[in-house]
Amino acid sequence: MMTIFSKTLLSAIESELKRQVARLDEPHTADYHEMLTYHMGWTGEGAGRKARGKRIRPFLLLLSAAASGGDWEKALPAAAAVELIHNFSLLHDDIQDKSETRRGRPTVWTRWGIAQAINAGDGLFISANLSMTGLKGSYPAEVILKVARILQENCLNLTRGQHLDIAYEKRPEIAIGDYWQMIAWKTAALLSAAAEMGSLLGGADEKLSFTYREFGHYLGLAFQVQDDILGIWGDEAQTGKSTASDLLEKKKSLPVLYGLAKNGKFAEMWREGTFKEEDIPEMGKLLEIDGTRLVVQEQADRMTDLALNALRTANPLGEAGDALFELAEGLLGREA
Repeated sequence: MMTIFSKTLLSAIESELKRQVARLDEPHTADYHEMLTYHMGWTGEGAGRKARGKRIRPFLLLLSAAASGGDWEKALPAAAAVELIHNFSLLHDDIQDKSETRRGRPTVWTRWGIAQAINAGDGLFISANLSMTGLKGSYPAEVILKVARILQENCLNLTRGQHLDIAYEKRPEIAIGDYWQMIAWKTAALLSAAAEMGSLLGGADEKLSFTYREFGHYLGLAFQVQDDILGIWGDEAQTGKSTASDLLEKKKSLPVLYGLAKNGKFAEMWREGTFKEEDIPEMGKLLEIDGTRLVVQEQADRMTDLALNALRTANPLGEAGDALFELAEGLLGREA
C-alpha cells in the first residue's frame, strides 16, 4: 500500500517532468510539445496513470537520496532527467521495433510519422540534460559533475544494450552470457544509475553509493528475468501482455536460451521456425517439462536475493528506506 510520503514524491516527480517539458510549450512548437506530452502520458486519448507508466527510475532516485540522509526535493531535477532519458529510449525503441502501440495507445511514430518521432525523442534527451542543470546551487560542483557523468555513462550503456538487442535479432542463437550483458546495459543500467545518483545526492560516500549501485544493478537483472518468465507463463489479465508474443516474435529471452541448450523438442520446434500461435501453449509446456522454467526462476530468485542483500547492506534510513524495500519487493514479487 502506497504511503502519503510515496504519493508526495510521485506527485512532485510529475510536476517536475511537466516543468522540464514545458520549454517547448510555445506557439511555434505547440505540436512538438504535444508529441512529448502525449508520449509522457499526459494528453491525448487514453491519457492517465497507465499511459504514464510507473515512474520507477525517478522514484528510486528520490528514495535513495532521502534514505541516504539527503533532501529529496533538491534532487528533483536529476530524477526528472533519469525519467526523460528512459522515455527518450522508449520512443526510439518503438521506432526501431516498429511497435505500433505502447501501454495500449498508438505510439508517437504511428501518429506523427517516423521523422518527427525521432526528433521528439531527441527533444526528450536534450531536456534531460537541461534538467540536470537545475542541480546548480543545491550541491557542490564536483557532486553535480559526478552524478551527471554517471547519467551519461549509463545512457551510453543503454544504447549499447539496444545495439546488442537489435544485433541479436539477426542471429539464430546467442550464448547465455551474451544475454546477461545485453540486459545489464539495456534494463539494469538506468536503474543502477538512478540508485547511485540518488545516494550521492543524499550525501553517501563512495562505498555506500557503490552499494546502492549494486542494488539497482541486480534489481534490473531480476526485473528483466522475471519479465521474461511472465512473457511466456504470465497471467495475461494481470500483465496486459499476450503470452504468445515473445515466442511468436522469436525473442531470445532467458527461457528460450535455456530451452535451446537442452536440445529437446522445444529446441527442435524453435529451430524449424514453423510454429504458429496455436503451438505456443505446447511450447511453454515443453519448457516446463524439461525443467527450463524452474532453472530460469532460480536465476530470477538469485538476482532478487543479490538486490535485496545489497539494499540491506546499504541500510536505508527512515520512511524512504521502508519505501525502497516496498518498491523492490513490488517489482520483484510479480507472480506468473
